[in-house]
Amino acid sequence: MYRPDHDRRPQPASKLTQPVDVALAQGDGIGPEITDAVCRILDAAGARVRFVPVTMGERCYLDGVSSGIPAEAWDVIRKHGVLLKGPITTPQGGGYKSLNVTLRKALGLFANVRPCRAWHPWIETRHPDMDVLIVRENEEDTYAGIEHRQTNEVTQCLKLISSPGSERLIRYAFELARAQGRKRVDCFSKDNIMKLTDGLFHRIFDRVAEEYPDIESGHMIIDIGTALLADRPERFDVIVAPNLYGDIISDVAAQITGSVGLGGSANIGEGIAMFEAVHGSAPDIAGQDLANPSGLLLAAIEMLRYIGDGETANRVFAAWTATLADGLHTADIHRPGHSRERLGTRAFADAVIERLDESSEAARQAEATAWPNVKSSWPEPARAEKTLIGVDVFLDWDQADRDPKVLGEQVRALDEGLPVRLSLITNRGVKVFPEGLPETRCTDHWRCRFRAEDGQTIEHKDVIALLQRFADAGLDFIKTEQLYAFDGVPGFSLGQGE
Repeated sequence: MYRPDHDRRPQPASKLTQPVDVALAQGDGIGPEITDAVCRILDAAGARVRFVPVTMGERCYLDGVSSGIPAEAWDVIRKHGVLLKGPITTPQGGGYKSLNVTLRKALGLFANVRPCRAWHPWIETRHPDMDVLIVRENEEDTYAGIEHRQTNEVTQCLKLISSPGSERLIRYAFELARAQGRKRVDCFSKDNIMKLTDGLFHRIFDRVAEEYPDIESGHMIIDIGTALLADRPERFDVIVAPNLYGDIISDVAAQITGSVGLGGSANIGEGIAMFEAVHGSAPDIAGQDLANPSGLLLAAIEMLRYIGDGETANRVFAAWTATLADGLHTADIHRPGHSRERLGTRAFADAVIERLDESSEAARQAEATAWPNVKSSWPEPARAEKTLIGVDVFLDWDQADRDPKVLGEQVRALDEGLPVRLSLITNRGVKVFPEGLPETRCTDHWRCRFRAEDGQTIEHKDVIALLQRFADAGLDFIKTEQLYAFDGVPGFSLGQGE
């Protein structure tokens, strides 16, 4: 459940009388050009925002700031709680971490929201009725960045899905759907294969969905869901997904709207938010007055709605749509016979400014683009009784032509007198001992599973004793995973063939 907490968001537009301070990072590559264009448009529209510049990105990396974000930038962002960010360049090589990932994780921006809408008839698309919100988990999954090389042939990446992280994201997706008048939320996962991690996400989705009877809900396996999204996007309204899947489908959805360059996104946390274009810094066209500022402008429009200046947001949106309707397009969306004039970055911004007093039907939908408040959203899950019932011991073993029988006989002798027994050995998840199939090709990476006898429990000292026997036998154990039951239910997957 949500706990009450301080809400740092400004008041609604009807009560917003003073400018709101917002941190502004121009970014790299085309970032300064499109940021300048967006700021000129907002200023001309009378937006109730006062930008506080911060420096981050490539220059900071090269100056020795390993995160790309100096301490003074962190201070400004935390103080004001809202950041409008241009695209950032992460230098190649040298082990530099992505600044975008650092911002999302360090600031707790758990929800990445990407509106993916077709701008028909102004932008060519096969799907003129498409209007989808992608709500992507932003902190967990394989993006935790926990990777290891364990043997000469095998590396691993840990996929972390937590129940609190999943619940607050899924609940936010339903709150967002309700706030914006949307009718359905679909969950994408791969729980037919990853039954514990994706299975947890799916189960929480089903449970939270019951609390929103006014909103339809459904679940799809990620592969068929992505295929349907690409083929019939108009059937979807809001999609919520774990980090990796959400990253992929949001790019798929943005592309089929007609142009990724028109995509903006919001990263939402507890009392703090970051708004940005979804495209990169495009250094190949930097400084040439070619870049389309629309992605960052659409992100800035949502930023205005977030801080409570919906009136200005609607004016800017109306001017932008009027510019597109008049056939005034930048190079990335210009089409002979469809566009009237090809404009550069500065001229496109000027065209939007000239149309600030025009209106369109789309611009009158202020209440349909509201942002729900996010307070303290970290739920406290129920605690289950946790018991240790076994251990998986992973080995780096490359002997005797990699014969599983040779390894199996050696490992089976190690459990004598201990309260665990070798139940199987797998290679790349497939059972190879006892009674493996001869067609299975083996790497140098093996999992030896030991289970407690007759439903009994074991202790950590039993695991340590077993590992000591591996060491004495000259077997290189590279990793262990404890096998737990929670309220009597195994908290681990079976091996293929187990």
